[in-house]
Amino acid sequence: MAKRVYEVWKGRNKFFLGGRLIFGPDAKSLLASFSMIIVPVAIFCIFVGRHLRHEFPSYNAGYAIIVAAIVFTIYDLVLLLLTSARDPGIIPRNLHPPEEEFRYETSISQESGERQTPTLQFPRTKEVMVNGVSVKVKYCDTCMLYRPPRCSHCSICNNCVERFDHHCPWVGQCIGLRNYRFFFLFVSSSTLLCIYIFSMSALYIKILMRDEKGTVWKAMQESPASVVLMAYCFISLWFVGGLTGFHLYLISSNQTTYENFRYRSDNRYNVYNRGCINNFLEVFCTKIKPSKNKFRAPVQEEVHRPPPTTARDSGTDDGGAPENRRMKVEDDLDFGGDILKISQRHNIEDIESEIRSRGNDSIEL
Repeated sequence: MAKRVYEVWKGRNKFFLGGRLIFGPDAKSLLASFSMIIVPVAIFCIFVGRHLRHEFPSYNAGYAIIVAAIVFTIYDLVLLLLTSARDPGIIPRNLHPPEEEFRYETSISQESGERQTPTLQFPRTKEVMVNGVSVKVKYCDTCMLYRPPRCSHCSICNNCVERFDHHCPWVGQCIGLRNYRFFFLFVSSSTLLCIYIFSMSALYIKILMRDEKGTVWKAMQESPASVVLMAYCFISLWFVGGLTGFHLYLISSNQTTYENFRYRSDNRYNVYNRGCINNFLEVFCTKIKPSKNKFRAPVQEEVHRPPPTTARDSGTDDGGAPENRRMKVEDDLDFGGDILKISQRHNIEDIESEIRSRGNDSIEL
């Protein structure tokens, strides 16, 4: 049975469900991210939301506090899975370098004055046009291709990724062209979830102060879970909130994290910037391109065909030695099933007589 592409994949990705889900090599960190979302929400629903529901008895509005937390959490987890379990924009590797870029150069020896064996020269960069501006793209030795503009090779996943932003260890995947939208929505929704849990926990502390007619300290002693949740959400907001603000800036200027950190000091002109509104529309309102990889497709074996042999390649000519002429005949002569019989003969005269008997005058000896 032929193997499938995901079974012989040369990157460091991990596949599940028969190649339907693709993760990075650090996919285990995804479990930590799930726990950091689910555990606080569970604590909130059990120790805080359960008591808040009695504060809004009309039309059972109190239950909406718990339902909103659960729905928001499920939405956040779905976005996390969509970010982590899909192809971020991996460019398929080539089996060999692009032949149209080969260049052969012959050097002359300074000692003997003779020409040396031609060496293969391969340009490391080439220029392409982006919005009317010339942009240099680099050749990737691992993937054996010229990277498209904004593409970079991820050293962790060992893949070239289109519109490479960064490799996020918290989602265990590269962030690129095909999952950047879901990554931003995941980060921003996590920010809103932290704000929601923090606000509801603070509200419960205020309600305890009112009912017990005590101080903040007594209310905090009455509900230590609220204090823990407020502290946890406050710390998390510095991370996910700051990340949301940073990526809002990147989207507005049509940059990637990789470009921002690498070219920040160059003050180079951003050829991809189309204006703030158009930049947001490009990220959120354009159709996501289909994956260039068919991970579940059977592997297609490449047929290796040797290059045709010429007289110059084999070092023979019409006046060559009998042994060289025999090699020439065995390379060029094709009589179907008789070629094996003829090629095994060791006497050049027998070969020549065989050719004359067949009347083949297109082969030179």
